[in-house]
Amino acid sequence: MRPPTASAHLAQLVEGGLVVDRRLGRHRYFALAGPEVADAVEALQRIAPRRPVGSYRQSATAARLAEARSCYDHLAGRVALRLADALVAEGAIAPLEAGADGRILPAAGDSGTLAARLRIHEVEPTGRRPAVRGCLDWTERRPHVAGRLGAHLLEAVLVEGWMSRVPGDRSLRVTDAGRAALSALG
Repeated sequence: MRPPTASAHLAQLVEGGLVVDRRLGRHRYFALAGPEVADAVEALQRIAPRRPVGSYRQSATAARLAEARSCYDHLAGRVALRLADALVAEGAIAPLEAGADGRILPAAGDSGTLAARLRIHEVEPTGRRPAVRGCLDWTERRPHVAGRLGAHLLEAVLVEGWMSRVPGDRSLRVTDAGRAALSALG
C-alpha cells in the first residue's frame, strides 16, 4: 500500500467541508472554508506543543516569521502585537481576546494618532466578517488584530512603506521607515 499523498489529504479536507478549492487553468488553489475553520485551527494551535528548532536555517526563518508576517490576510508577529497594543493604548480599539470579535472605538479626533495615520476608522463592517477579531499569534501566544481591520492594517503598513513582502514566504521585512514609525510608538 502506498502512503497517502498531499492531494489525497486535500481531497478529504474538501470532502469534509474544511477546505475549498478552485481551478484556474491547470492549477488548483485551496483555502480554508471559512472563519470557523480558522478558529478551529487556532484553537488547536493553543494546545499544540512548540516544535524545537534543529538548524540555523530553521532558526533564521523562525526569527523572521516571529518578527513580522502575514497570517491569512492580516498582519502577525511582534510588529502586529506592538501595533495592536498601541491602538488599544490610544483608545482606538477595545482590548483583544483570541477568537473573539472586538470593535473599533469612535475616533478621538487627534490627527497625530496611529489610528489616524493608518486610517483605521475607514474600515467598514460588511457581510459576516467582523470589523475586528482577536487572532492568536502562534509565536507570542496572545492575540493580534484580524478581521477587516487586520487586513486593512497589513495593507496600510505595506502602502506606508513600513514593511515589504519577502518573496517566497509569509514573512515581511521591516523597512527603515517602519523601524522609525515603530520606535515612535514607545
